[in-house]
Amino acid sequence: MLHKVLIANRGEIALRIIRACRELGIATVAVYSEADARAPHVREADQAVAIGGSPSSESYLVGERIIEAAVRTGADAIHPGYGFLSEREWFARAVRDAGLVFIGPPPEAIAATGSKTAARQLAISADVPVVPGTTEALRDADEARAVAEQFGLPVLLKAAAGGGGKGMRVVRAFDDLASSLESAKREAQNAFGDDAVYVEKYVEGPRHVEIQVLGDAHGTMLALGERECSVQRRHQKMIEEAPSVAVTPELRRAMSDAAVRFAKAAGYVNAGTCEFLLDRDGSFYFLEMNTRLQVEHPVTELVTGIDIVQWQLRIAGGEALPMSQESIVPNGWAIECRITSEDPANNFLPSTGVIRYLQAPTGPGVRWDGGVESGSEVSLFYDPMLAKLIVWAPTRDAAIDRMHRALLELTVDGIDTSRDFHLRVMEDAEFRAGAIDIQWLERRLESLVAVKPPAHVVARAAVVAAVLAERERAAPRKVVVSAGTDGGAGSAGTRQPVSESDWARAARLGALR
Repeated sequence: MLHKVLIANRGEIALRIIRACRELGIATVAVYSEADARAPHVREADQAVAIGGSPSSESYLVGERIIEAAVRTGADAIHPGYGFLSEREWFARAVRDAGLVFIGPPPEAIAATGSKTAARQLAISADVPVVPGTTEALRDADEARAVAEQFGLPVLLKAAAGGGGKGMRVVRAFDDLASSLESAKREAQNAFGDDAVYVEKYVEGPRHVEIQVLGDAHGTMLALGERECSVQRRHQKMIEEAPSVAVTPELRRAMSDAAVRFAKAAGYVNAGTCEFLLDRDGSFYFLEMNTRLQVEHPVTELVTGIDIVQWQLRIAGGEALPMSQESIVPNGWAIECRITSEDPANNFLPSTGVIRYLQAPTGPGVRWDGGVESGSEVSLFYDPMLAKLIVWAPTRDAAIDRMHRALLELTVDGIDTSRDFHLRVMEDAEFRAGAIDIQWLERRLESLVAVKPPAHVVARAAVVAAVLAERERAAPRKVVVSAGTDGGAGSAGTRQPVSESDWARAARLGALR
């Protein structure tokens, strides 16, 4: 068993790993940048080591400093979390070469699946269906046109080393191929240091469904069921759930078998995820493998009862998986909302500042995986995700209702967040019916961010906002409040926007009687 783990990450995932280690009796080491010196993960770890400046290029992406910190503190393993260095083959190899355990797949498995074109070739060899397209990077626009003529428009240009929608372009006209290829290659080079781009047939209106796999070093590879990840904006997941309304037991077995075949072909060990497109006719196509822990892993944990992070640690320590594939059956329904520091009403513009007050939801079936607290400063140095709000309930309808209730309880004061956007999604009839695909959010986005609260709520919110402002100033004075149906309110003659969340916040704080 491992004795001390250094966590090469920050925020909520660092805290998640610290908690898993603590329950297993494993000591922890946090690393932090200048911006994170007061972060919760630094305080909660048994030890903490400063590794550089606030930009990730000066800290969390400097593998040599992270390995040095692990050696200096006597750690015997490094957990990369997700993002940063988690899928860098060279980092996994450097950790191993330093005599440490990399809590993730072997570097050879990362190399085999890190390139999307190489992963497609591996999938084909393992009899896993892929979207029709090329298996090698495009040489030029003429080759892209020839492939597009073969498969028919539209086609999708994709960065071979990419992810998160970067280096990706949908092409619907032959005249756009050359310019789209050039911009995709340029973006891929900037994002991944590799301008290789390939092309595949664009599947209209599919779902994004992924299969969680977990394998040990003793030859056991298990599929832990599917996650529905179709609610996306610009190829970035925003809401995930498990299981999927579109997946039958028979389809689950077929997708799980395909994911296990692929993982075994890659020589995979530890936790990973195979991502698929699910067509309307039930056909599914392999997209890529994420060789790390996924942001959305909690929904799988809640419906299977399997602590994925703890099993990452146990597997890295040499343990064998005791479960059988037949024993893994989803129980109930789980939904996750990514709470980000963005303003959905302003094209999801990042919001920065100090969180003056934070109240996380509680109650039956509610889980809060957060990386911030009251007093935390939110900057532009890192990803805008503040926390993940996850709920479990016996049915999907009950899970949606529970998520709606939990979102109403959530208070983050001082910065804009995605909270109200998620509320609107939970209220949306199409979402509640499960009638979603990967383009659904783009079609519905305008209506989901344009909703205004009722006039009486705005009027009450104006009073509440003024009361809260008075409490913060701690200096009694007369408050003059004006409010209308346009969502505006003012204090002492100055008009300022008031959101629906002000009313919910004040009700919880007892500011309104």
